[in-house]
Amino acid sequence: MGKLIVFEGIDGSGKSTQFELLCARLNSENRGFMRVTFPRYDEPSSALIKMYLEGGFGDDPDSVNAYAAASFFAVDRYASYKQAWGSYYENGGIVVTDRYTTSNAIHQGAKLPQEQRESYFKWLYDFEFSLMELPAPDLVLYISIDHEHAAQRLALRQAETGTRGDIHEKDSSYLSKCAMSGRHAASFYGWRVIECFSGDIPRGIEEIHDEIYSLITNQTGLF
Repeated sequence: MGKLIVFEGIDGSGKSTQFELLCARLNSENRGFMRVTFPRYDEPSSALIKMYLEGGFGDDPDSVNAYAAASFFAVDRYASYKQAWGSYYENGGIVVTDRYTTSNAIHQGAKLPQEQRESYFKWLYDFEFSLMELPAPDLVLYISIDHEHAAQRLALRQAETGTRGDIHEKDSSYLSKCAMSGRHAASFYGWRVIECFSGDIPRGIEEIHDEIYSLITNQTGLF
């Protein structure tokens, strides 16, 4: 089998920016890998995800319970594995993803009281990795940020692009719960935490990228 590297974080963490920076650098160095982004909004397998995020089942995240919502995203992942990257991975390829099963841990775990989360975390990994037989990640990079700064970044991005957030992004209390659930999941699963701030001082995008690049190429042996 190959290797699977996952970028994870709450909305507004800069996760996708760091994913793009790493992919660009690996491409420039001619390192072999495949990039994958979830959810796959342009594919039929994301239909239930789009209905959920657009408010088709209710206008707040709690309208759909953690287990039901997790299944929507899991189906899209299963389809992507079968259609897009499974053969490459099974033949020894390195796959780098923006989000994965780990997003269900954060966003759906946020709907549960803290005392119920670890039971959900165990169920989630068993559901996707044992029952659905999707590959477990070799490395999860959790880009950590507090929900206040994440909310500021989201608001700025939406103002610049003229877009509106989905039911997750529009709910500030939900973003706060996601930050708590993300920290809990990172500790429970043993993800590598990459901090966006050093104390009260924001770290630069390039500084964070250099830490990630060094971790992947020098410390993990994945490249």
